Amino acid sequence: MNYRHAYHAGNFADVVKHAVLTRLVEYLKQKDKAFRVIDTHAGIGLYDLSAEEAGKTGEWRDGIARVLARGVEPEASTLLAPYIDAVRSVSAGEEQLVAYPGSPLIVRKLLRTKDRLSAIELHPEDVLRLKALFADDFQVRVTELDGWLALGAHVPPKEKRGLVLLDPPFEKEGEFDRLIEGLMRAHKRWPGGIYALWYPIKDRAAAARFREGLAASGIPKILDVRFEIRRPSREPRLDGTGMIVVNPPFTLESELRIILAALHGVLAQEKSAAWSLDWLAGESAPAS
Repeated sequence: MNYRHAYHAGNFADVVKHAVLTRLVEYLKQKDKAFRVIDTHAGIGLYDLSAEEAGKTGEWRDGIARVLARGVEPEASTLLAPYIDAVRSVSAGEEQLVAYPGSPLIVRKLLRTKDRLSAIELHPEDVLRLKALFADDFQVRVTELDGWLALGAHVPPKEKRGLVLLDPPFEKEGEFDRLIEGLMRAHKRWPGGIYALWYPIKDRAAAARFREGLAASGIPKILDVRFEIRRPSREPRLDGTGMIVVNPPFTLESELRIILAALHGVLAQEKSAAWSLDWLAGESAPAS
């Protein structure tokens, strides 16, 4: 698997991931106290949709381009507005979409003046571009570091309130195991934080083992968000996307039922594809 951000910017998985991320940040803004978002695998922050990487796959055309062209029903549109506004802002003045914001830039556009972003990136070229994007921005700290190490070095943040986004590129074997191990390590240090973990739905057996591992982790509140655009393919390919949310806001489940249903109507390629919200631990999780 290789889901390096530049090749898949704005695809259906990005739409779902960033819709969830936006609702989490918007919830944190409901209280006056400052918060921090820690993005452990931040990428370059802004993606040129005409560049070689995005042009090679063209996945954004069946992702964000569909959402913008077709729209969604009003209730979902209201919930998605902060995300859509962030997307449109990077192509302001253009007749069509020319760029797509990555998670650190989307978060930055949502922050209040008191809030902060820690953007972690290891790739030497990517981190230089990320630093250039946020040059002289006192609310953003860009650090060249292995994102997995950041779960020890940057957690908990001094604000003691916020969100950790784990969105690895799945370039190496064992990323599912690293997600579980990293989450458990970070949660032990900061049990009150919100954690959002992205994962691909491609190897169904591996994804199932990942969810089972999380359910057995002992972490008390885990919501699993799954969104599929087609049935399992004969040849391995990205058929769906998942987000694990630890300590989800009480508003999130009801909001996502509206959002995911609306997005599925726009993004699904087969009627038999499905989306789901399941508690792996806490709330209405099934007995083990």
